[in-house]
Amino acid sequence: MRRFVALFCAFVLSGAFAAGALAADLKLDIPLPLTGAQAKFGEIQKKSYEIAAEEVNAKGGIKGQKLVLSFEDSQGKPEIARTIVEKLIDDKKQPVIVGEYSSSCAKAVSAVAEERKTPYVVVASAADDITLGDKTWTFRVNQAQAFYASSLMDFLAKVVQPKTMVVLYESSDFGTSGSEEMTKACEKAGIKILMKEKYEKGAVDFKPILSQVKAANPDVIYMVSYVMDAALLMRQIKELRIDSKLFAGGAAGFAIPEFIDNAKDAAEYVVSATLWSPQVTYPGAKEYAEKYKSKYGDYPSYHGALAYSTIYVLKDALERAKSMSQEDIRAALKATDMMTAFGPVKFEDKDGYKNQNFVDPLVLQIIGGVHQTIWPEKAASAKYVYPLPKWRDRK
Repeated sequence: MRRFVALFCAFVLSGAFAAGALAADLKLDIPLPLTGAQAKFGEIQKKSYEIAAEEVNAKGGIKGQKLVLSFEDSQGKPEIARTIVEKLIDDKKQPVIVGEYSSSCAKAVSAVAEERKTPYVVVASAADDITLGDKTWTFRVNQAQAFYASSLMDFLAKVVQPKTMVVLYESSDFGTSGSEEMTKACEKAGIKILMKEKYEKGAVDFKPILSQVKAANPDVIYMVSYVMDAALLMRQIKELRIDSKLFAGGAAGFAIPEFIDNAKDAAEYVVSATLWSPQVTYPGAKEYAEKYKSKYGDYPSYHGALAYSTIYVLKDALERAKSMSQEDIRAALKATDMMTAFGPVKFEDKDGYKNQNFVDPLVLQIIGGVHQTIWPEKAASAKYVYPLPKWRDRK
């Protein structure tokens, strides 16, 4: 009997130790596009998640648990993103989902999260309908697409004062939503849309479309594109010598260093809406930006700042949550009100949006081969360049 009791106690203690070992790590799988056309954005986010996790763990983790990240490659495909998240919730019992990049993938993940009643934190996906309507379990840190161009429109009104515009956009949720919102903003501002042209992503020749743009002779050419398309558009605009008062991008591909790398000197003076820049004065923003640059050679885009800050949003919510149940985590996220390196984060219900964070956007301009913040002027890191020199006058 004594031997049995001793063996039983040893078994119980070893089981308790094993359970404690399991509890020592807080594991979070994150779906991202790590291959495919959107892999560059997934890479920026992955690196930024990892920087944040390292910092969190260096300061004691989350409720004393080490945060261990792993990543699942969705390839930027909604059906794969959905399958990944179903596995995370149903098989791995992960009580909260974070991640994805494209709006189409975020919608797929959100649908699963709503079905499974599991909180989902959207990090950088912009389509308006992700947080429009009755979404109980979906929270978004980044601004919705409808608000991306608000600062850009202010810059147009006060500096450029255009009368006409051409809108070119990729046939994705992000591109379509961005073009629609710009069209509405132009109607309100009295700017006439001369052309609104959709294209398939990955196009190899924009010259047929751009020949029409040249004939239309707009004051502003506004493009909603991912990075390779954005770079090719500007290179071919330069080749065709299409002059305009302003070349403008709707964030995404225009707001990351790879746009400059690929467009070369054709990128100079292009402006873009953005949600963040390394020059912002939010607490921790400069430190994050410099750490990223020292590790990877370039400053991060807003996509990285969002991923980095989302880890801190999750840490804050989990430490306030009464338990690790989906409902308690959802309640904690709903009560979020904090400052991050990306800016303030508070999930609000207003203007038809639910669980949406509202942050003032910025305007960047490429000056001397570097993204500079130019608007609003109170946040500017450099004076904007306007009017733009014609192509024939550029060196």
